[in-house]
Amino acid sequence: MGKYLIKRIIHGIISVLIVVFLVMLLVYTLMDRQLIFKADPNYSHLSGTNRTVYMYRQWEAYGYLDYVPYTDYLDELVAEGSLDAETRASAARLGNTAEDDSAITAEYVAKYTEYYEDHGYTITRLDAVRQGSTRTASQLFAYRDINVFVRLWNYITSLIQIDNIHYAEGIADEERGITFTWFDPAYGGEKFSPAIIGNGTRHKYLLYFDNEFPFVHQNIITLSLGSSYSVNRNIDVWNTMTDEQGNIVSAPITYPTGYEANNADDLHSAVYSEGSLEAGGEYTAQRFTDDYTVLTTNLDGMSRMGYSFVIGIISVLLAYAVGIPLGIVMARRKDGAIDKIGTVYIIFIMAVPSLAYIFMFQTIGGAIGLPTTFSLTNPTTLMWILPIISLALPSIANLMKWMRRYMIDQRNSDYVKFARAGGLSEGEISRRHIMKNAAIPLVHNIPASVLGALTGAIITESVYVVPGVGNLLTNAIAAYDNSVIIGVTLFYAVLSVLAIILGDILMALMDPRISFSSKGR
Repeated sequence: MGKYLIKRIIHGIISVLIVVFLVMLLVYTLMDRQLIFKADPNYSHLSGTNRTVYMYRQWEAYGYLDYVPYTDYLDELVAEGSLDAETRASAARLGNTAEDDSAITAEYVAKYTEYYEDHGYTITRLDAVRQGSTRTASQLFAYRDINVFVRLWNYITSLIQIDNIHYAEGIADEERGITFTWFDPAYGGEKFSPAIIGNGTRHKYLLYFDNEFPFVHQNIITLSLGSSYSVNRNIDVWNTMTDEQGNIVSAPITYPTGYEANNADDLHSAVYSEGSLEAGGEYTAQRFTDDYTVLTTNLDGMSRMGYSFVIGIISVLLAYAVGIPLGIVMARRKDGAIDKIGTVYIIFIMAVPSLAYIFMFQTIGGAIGLPTTFSLTNPTTLMWILPIISLALPSIANLMKWMRRYMIDQRNSDYVKFARAGGLSEGEISRRHIMKNAAIPLVHNIPASVLGALTGAIITESVYVVPGVGNLLTNAIAAYDNSVIIGVTLFYAVLSVLAIILGDILMALMDPRISFSSKGR
């Protein structure tokens, strides 16, 4: 078993890497990168030089290329100490054309061009152009497409982020450190609640307790699936899937300064932002004592993953509770009325496209007064019914089909014939032997069904506007949000591999005859 698991895990990791690589290849290489501007109002309102510069900046933001403006190069020289601020200001003044550049500008343009061309960049200069009564300034920049293998390596190596006291640059070394307290300051320092707090770290709270599942939370090790650019701008994909949604929930809060207010700020989410205390003015100074001022807001809804999981897991339970018994009845009463009705249902689900019967049940549900779309602002229990039923329908048909087939196949097995010869009744044979053996193949799919609930159902969530992970992927594809597409794909791939491994283990536990060890002959 041990060798099998190690082999499975290695193969699974390789499979995940291949899937992510192929998606990156599709998104960044095979698809036309101009498509990201299809619904971009800023792009359509620009023209000439401004449009070109905006286009390259957006391509960098979406991860297509590395873009280095000439001014950034000069700023790097200033930071290194090889260029003073006065000379930098003179060198940055580009002429309307290259012939109009001053001597100092031409010198540094030549250095810039030589350096970046040696590193595989393409240098582009856009001369000043008169547009109406104004003239656009000259632009000089270097760009280089990011190799897909380099992109994959950078992505994988940055997946896991470990917080440390050297993250924050604006904190003195003697002030950096980690402290432990029994009385969490986020609760005013009066409630017994252990917490680990960092200074110099990215997150102020490295570990804390609250009344939300799983009750113990940590920010020491975090996942980084890449930042969303359009679906949830500048927010990491993992946070996009796990952050709460819904209406704002205010509560009495005691800020680090001791200031009390009724607010929706989540003090446990405090993240370092250099200079934010001073830049925030009186409002921020009244509440905070340091630059850990960036907070999220407490909301009353679940996360995208939470909505997907609740709908998914209930539909799985409903499918097994209905599909398995019906499959058993169909097998025991083969060619009877129940078997024929069940067969019609199975054929209907298999023959009709899922989108068609989902819309059909949505129409029927709406006609009898059930909500046909999800609402975060006015949530009701009834809005869960149609998505759960629509998601359970194909699973019920699948379980009915396979349970019926396996039980009928088992009836002709030798052990059943011996049991009949031994005097056991058909009911005893069915309960004690056939049902158990027929259920073994179905057990393999249980982990996949449970873990699959976390990924959401793309079509179902889109039709019913469920704010889940599946709907997130469709929105990302429509908005060409590459980071979200790749991040959600990675999440799907990891859960799929994990589901296969857990399914194999569960089958081995259910049936001792199954062994994953190989013996030489």
